[in-house]
Amino acid sequence: MTNLADVIADRTGLGEALIGGVLLGIATSLSGTVTSITAALDGQASLAVSNAVGGIAVQTVFLALADLTYRRANLEHAAASVTNLVQAALLILMLSLPLLAAVTSAVAVLGVHPITPVLVAVYIGGLKLADSVREHPMWVPRQTRELRTDTPEDRSFEGPGAPGLVVRFTLLLALLAFAGWLVARSGLAIAGATGLSQSFVGALMTAVATSLPELVTTLAAVRRGALTLAVGGIIGGNTFDVLFLVASDVSYRPGSVFHAIGQAELFLIAWAIAMTATLLMGLLQRQRQGVGGIGFESVALLALYLAGIGVQAWGI
Repeated sequence: MTNLADVIADRTGLGEALIGGVLLGIATSLSGTVTSITAALDGQASLAVSNAVGGIAVQTVFLALADLTYRRANLEHAAASVTNLVQAALLILMLSLPLLAAVTSAVAVLGVHPITPVLVAVYIGGLKLADSVREHPMWVPRQTRELRTDTPEDRSFEGPGAPGLVVRFTLLLALLAFAGWLVARSGLAIAGATGLSQSFVGALMTAVATSLPELVTTLAAVRRGALTLAVGGIIGGNTFDVLFLVASDVSYRPGSVFHAIGQAELFLIAWAIAMTATLLMGLLQRQRQGVGGIGFESVALLALYLAGIGVQAWGI
């Protein structure tokens, strides 16, 4: 999928950040989408929400792991892109809206909270803004020796044409969707058999399982030198993951899913916001070299993730 996305970015001229954030981000998030929808349809609001938000946290920490594998410089320095900055800010905005919905009065129209269509509108508007700043940037990253600019590779584009690329990508999407359904059924079974909370299972089991495609595609993109694609795929995938909550709210029939969750899920949302804000600061700072060749944001992301796991595991 990473190879296909990189070729599509070059052939269409849309750029690695946008293709990574939209096409690759949505594709690798599909298994998680199906997991949350399946849980919501079964009336398991906690698992549906924790799977979505827990996936955002674990996928963000994947960038720290990718940073460890890229030894030339700090990954966030080398993959500077104004499009990724916009998408990170968009993610923080989108995560704050479910938090606002959960702590306000219980309101639902046909079982759907009014914030749900707003999330979709904000997502679409954010994508248009990201494309706009890509076409007409008012801010550009400072050129350094370590910066890897997103320029189409000079290749003959041998192999299948556009229809062939679409068919291959669609087949891979179908595999991920089926995997997501299996993960959801397994998560519910694990929660029932072990007595573990659905929030814990969703955030640390199903979320990690359905996020593995993001880890693989990110490491593959770094290995190909498509650094902007790697960072954009994670941030864009996380932004799309917020729409899991939209699908969950529509699928959860007893009422709004935002008012069926508890303190554990609210913690997960705040956790994801804190990690995204840390990543955004790293993208803005562009530290060249840090501890062990990685930036301060990677160290902070690892620390935040481990701390969040500790809070959930011990019920602090």
